[in-house]
Amino acid sequence: MTFATLGLIEPLLRSLETLGYQTPTPVQAQAIPAVLAGRDLMAAAQTGTGKTAGFALPLLQLLAMEGPKVTANSVRALILVPTRELAEQVHEAVRQYAENLPLRTYAVYGGVSINPQMMKLRSGVDLLVATPGRLLDLFRQNALKFNQLQTLVLDEADRMLDLGFSEELANIYRALPSRRQTLLFSATFSDDIRLLAGQMLNDPLTVEVSPRNVAANTVKQWIVTVDKKRKPELFVHLMRKGKWKQVLVFAKTRNGVDALVEKLQGLGINADGIHGDKPQATRQRALDRFKASEVQILVATDVAARGLDIEDLPLVVNFDLPIVAEDYIHRIGRTGRAGSTGEAISLVCADEVNLLSAIEMLTRQTLKRQSEPDFEPEHRVPDTDASGQVVKKPKKPKKPKASGGGGGKRNLGKWVDSGEAAPVEPSIKPVRKVPVFNTGPRKRKP
Repeated sequence: MTFATLGLIEPLLRSLETLGYQTPTPVQAQAIPAVLAGRDLMAAAQTGTGKTAGFALPLLQLLAMEGPKVTANSVRALILVPTRELAEQVHEAVRQYAENLPLRTYAVYGGVSINPQMMKLRSGVDLLVATPGRLLDLFRQNALKFNQLQTLVLDEADRMLDLGFSEELANIYRALPSRRQTLLFSATFSDDIRLLAGQMLNDPLTVEVSPRNVAANTVKQWIVTVDKKRKPELFVHLMRKGKWKQVLVFAKTRNGVDALVEKLQGLGINADGIHGDKPQATRQRALDRFKASEVQILVATDVAARGLDIEDLPLVVNFDLPIVAEDYIHRIGRTGRAGSTGEAISLVCADEVNLLSAIEMLTRQTLKRQSEPDFEPEHRVPDTDASGQVVKKPKKPKKPKASGGGGGKRNLGKWVDSGEAAPVEPSIKPVRKVPVFNTGPRKRKP
């Protein structure tokens, strides 16, 4: 199969030839004809399998061949994405695909001045890539109109439909024309999200080219158990032991990112970090330096888990496990992309056992464990498995305590002289004192 057999027009085929695209990936082979036919679509595929081309190529073709010329402050196709980084990446791909087409494309997102974006939209754009918050800002300031909108795309739809975006999306949907084509693309779809998406789409076609919520089998995954306070020390040890050259590290919080970067820089290691508190220009500069191998370690929150496309990234490290299990798939999906191999290591402490269990249940696999000599945790990480159960080892029975003065032993609530056999009472269980809690109304602290 070739891209030509999928029905793509010659200008797009020329762009693909320039980019070195030869054979459609499975998601592209199924999605492109469906989008060209005007169908609503839900497409799930592993990250790094070419989802962007799966919706961008046919969308550009429809814009080039159908519909009126775009008018001032209008947009004909809208691609919504959850992060600024993904907006930049998707728009760059769209720009390359549309190189030989007479179409105007643009990307808008927060963290930068809104005025240049308003100026750019005055003449209208055929295809706009946007984050929800900035899109609403532009719409409310009358810098953007949706009367010409033909197609809506939600990229990374599981995150877009998450509760964190529900209010923004509801406001956007109310502003859009009811007659439109809607496409949802993502690596993961929970059952609740599938139900919600089914209510938004019109007779959608579902495309799944890989098992649901499963990471690419090109990524070797394992965990290293460690006490929480020793994670930074273990990370540095593993980095030096493995002679890591380029590593993307995920931390749970912004403060965690800053603390790890500061520690690494203090040891003379070339590291940088990106998170939501940093200006967009600073984040982009750190990412560009990392891609150019000018930075060895890039530490990020989940703002970077989706949309980062780093060629031949060998290793991802989860310094902290993600709160949302699906984010684990997107994190480790930054490596092992497009058929290449990669590794994903997670540093796991005892209080993350429930997060680990949720990840294993989602991915339907039990992650291989190993302990690093001299870093064995004092607080054991309970065993887990893909069923979602935390396996706790049975407690050892307590030995009878010796008395202080006469050398007696307490047994079944009776004092027995050390030389006397305890009476056998098989039918009587020792009585335990149960603490009595005050069941009256609680007084609130001032």
